Amino acid sequence: MATPMSQLNNGFTIFLSLLVEAIPFLLLGVLFSSVLLFMVDERKLVQRMPKNPLLGAFVGSLVGFLFPVCECGNVPVARRLLMQGVPTPVAIGFLLAAPTINPIVIWSTWTAFRDQPEIVVLRVVFSLIIATIVGFIFSFQKDLTPVVQPAIARYLKFNPPTPPESKRRSGMGGKTQIQTNGSTLLQSGSYWLGGKPGSQITRIETMNPTATLPMADKPMSEKFRLIIDNIIQELRELGAVMVLGSAIAAAIQVLAPRDLILSLGAGSVSSILAMLMLAVVVSICSTVDSFFALSFASAFTSGSLLAFLVFGPMVDIKGIGLMLSIFKPRALFYLFMLAGQLTFLLTLFLNLYVL
Repeated sequence: MATPMSQLNNGFTIFLSLLVEAIPFLLLGVLFSSVLLFMVDERKLVQRMPKNPLLGAFVGSLVGFLFPVCECGNVPVARRLLMQGVPTPVAIGFLLAAPTINPIVIWSTWTAFRDQPEIVVLRVVFSLIIATIVGFIFSFQKDLTPVVQPAIARYLKFNPPTPPESKRRSGMGGKTQIQTNGSTLLQSGSYWLGGKPGSQITRIETMNPTATLPMADKPMSEKFRLIIDNIIQELRELGAVMVLGSAIAAAIQVLAPRDLILSLGAGSVSSILAMLMLAVVVSICSTVDSFFALSFASAFTSGSLLAFLVFGPMVDIKGIGLMLSIFKPRALFYLFMLAGQLTFLLTLFLNLYVL
């Protein structure tokens, strides 16, 4: 029987190994997403979003390749997409799939499951299928008022989407003035809504004369400052979550009875349910969650590992507060239930008939 000291040593070793494997991908993901703040012209992206519900949900699910954000950073972007008049399926598809379908997460999953390449492929495929289906289902809700928070519904009512660029002539001297109404999906300080109905967005950077400019039009010094701010903020938030998630993984492996882990992990249904609940509770960043899942690979079924890797980035306890800034609680409940049921069915089919 292991002594408390040996258990502590084993747990600390597991904890450090998870951190050492995950930290490089966390740093790379934060750096990559921050640099893309000024490499992607979000105005053209909004223009080119398809109007077809099914195609829109599919394309929205793939936008994560352009915005490699985790399940914390995708919420503000999805909110801005809705406010700019992008179809609801596009925003829903992006919200659910972006934390998983992006190059950093795919690379980290490949590094963790190099000996099981099917895990990497199926994680992307299942995430794409679920995000597309859920986005398509939400497309039947034409009026967003019952779904989104009153602040967003009020903004959409009094600030209908306008073309990215509009020209108007001035009568003074026959000169032409160009008024640019660019979207600011990735603009710092454009997250919060406020003011009276019909007012413009209240921004954090109200004293900065360049704050109202789209990211592509900001001066280089302002872009660099925003990149540094974004890196610091994401490292501060995600680093703490990664440490906590690694500690939980180490504690479960050391403290949980081995017989309980084996009994849960061997069952086709019980293993999936256990990992679905664990994914919600742990709420580890999608950039490094594959290393967390790898620590259970010897005891749990492949379908349950995929359930953790697919459902975890979609439903995150720490991100529920952010999502409630977009959706009403009932709509958010439906979104989570749909994603959970689809994840369960796909991974159960995998356990029973494939792997």
